[in-house]
Amino acid sequence: MSTATRGVRATQTGRAGWADIAGMALFALRGNWMRSILTALGVIIGIAAVIVMVSVGQGTQAQLDATIAKLGSNRVDVMPNFGRQGGVRMGAGSIFSLTTKDAAAIRERIPEATYVSGIVRGSTQVIQAEQNWSTSWQGVEADFFTINDWPLVLGEGLSDADYRGAGTSVVLGQSVREKLFGESDPIGASIRVGRVPFTVVGVLSSKGQSGWGGDQDDVVFVPLETARRRLMGQLQMPPGTLMQITVGTSRASDLPIVETALNELIRELHRIQPGADDDFMVRNLTQMVSARNETTRLMSLLLGAVASISLIVGGIGIMNIMLVSVTERIREIGLRMAVGATPGDIQRQFLAEAMMISLGGGLIGIAFGVGGALLAERFGSLPVQLDLDVILMATGFSVATGLFFGFYPARKAAQLDPIEALRQ
Repeated sequence: MSTATRGVRATQTGRAGWADIAGMALFALRGNWMRSILTALGVIIGIAAVIVMVSVGQGTQAQLDATIAKLGSNRVDVMPNFGRQGGVRMGAGSIFSLTTKDAAAIRERIPEATYVSGIVRGSTQVIQAEQNWSTSWQGVEADFFTINDWPLVLGEGLSDADYRGAGTSVVLGQSVREKLFGESDPIGASIRVGRVPFTVVGVLSSKGQSGWGGDQDDVVFVPLETARRRLMGQLQMPPGTLMQITVGTSRASDLPIVETALNELIRELHRIQPGADDDFMVRNLTQMVSARNETTRLMSLLLGAVASISLIVGGIGIMNIMLVSVTERIREIGLRMAVGATPGDIQRQFLAEAMMISLGGGLIGIAFGVGGALLAERFGSLPVQLDLDVILMATGFSVATGLFFGFYPARKAAQLDPIEALRQ
């Protein structure tokens, strides 16, 4: 039975409702199934590309959010800036401009600086019995672990007596614990950091990789004064020197206040004249990661826009094929109008065909998009986060594409003169 015959019967029996229109549209598409599939190909590619790109973008965003949590929230770092030697400008950190006096002044004079920790660091071998491992060490103060939101999973950690009396206690990162002790309990064990014996008093929770790819757990922590007296001999640093001062706030809204106050206070302490270069730099990690977040968001929008071009191309393909279909079926349209079909019936049928092509392509594109995103995560090592809202949005786009690009051909078919159409 031809599409024209089905349409005439539906019109004659007065059953030209939405069910009949959908049936006739499906019958017409089945009659040219290869052309229908090729027409839907643009929509399939567009929807699949949108889902993959947006899912990767959202996965990257989620990964950056996790990086922020690992770095510690509400945190500002102060570090030595560029130095000069013989008129030559050296790299950042090449001078020792920060001291314990700077850290003490920050505690006393910036009330919004809730937590303050001076830091020194280095690298050495750590040895336990026959096991040894090359790792980094950090000398820190009590606020360090609160600023970095880094809890213990074993032990009680460094005590106030350790900080005050330069005790030989050490806290291990998870990677060092695994290298030296495996799965056994290290609390109370003796290890050597370089040539200095220490007692393990805690193991930190795992933080994993940093945003720059380093292993944050491959480190050991000792009291600041212990590091200064026992581990920094070969570094030849002036007395009281700090490599970094980390400052934490109770509220995120205090970060800009603290950042401004730090710049003013340290310039004053270091007697830096107006217009002269700072011998320190203040780094707001939240701002830095927020900038990376904004970059990722813009890249996601760009990729989504590029992928959306495929939807437009697919929609244009639907319009072209529907225009061809109108031309091929002029006699059918005239016959239906001659037996009582209204222009609205004709318009709805062609709109239904365009929507079926785009919706069918959209559903297939969703399947390919979800599959492609999962494959990208598994084999491409890309962070992927599938979102139901994105899938529903893609479905809506596919329907909207059919409506938008199918309207003109459907309107053109509805405006045909039945007498002229029957003459074709």
